[in-house]
Amino acid sequence: MEFQVRLTCVQDVLDFVALATSRAFPISVGDRHHRVDAKSFMEMFCLDFSTPITARMDCTPEEFEAFRMEAARFEVKGR
Repeated sequence: MEFQVRLTCVQDVLDFVALATSRAFPISVGDRHHRVDAKSFMEMFCLDFSTPITARMDCTPEEFEAFRMEAARFEVKGR
């Protein structure tokens, strides 16, 4: 399951990593060229943040919706 997010500053990255690390299931994010572990602050900075990135998770539908609701401020709507 996946959705698009936009992270526009270092604080956004810190907040998104904190949300990801609070989950027991794997979460990855990627741009057109790279896919990295969303729980790794250092890996996140391999991405191009000038465009939306894709957040993917391997979890139940309930876990996905709960995470998506908590990450709603980062979600790119209307895609």
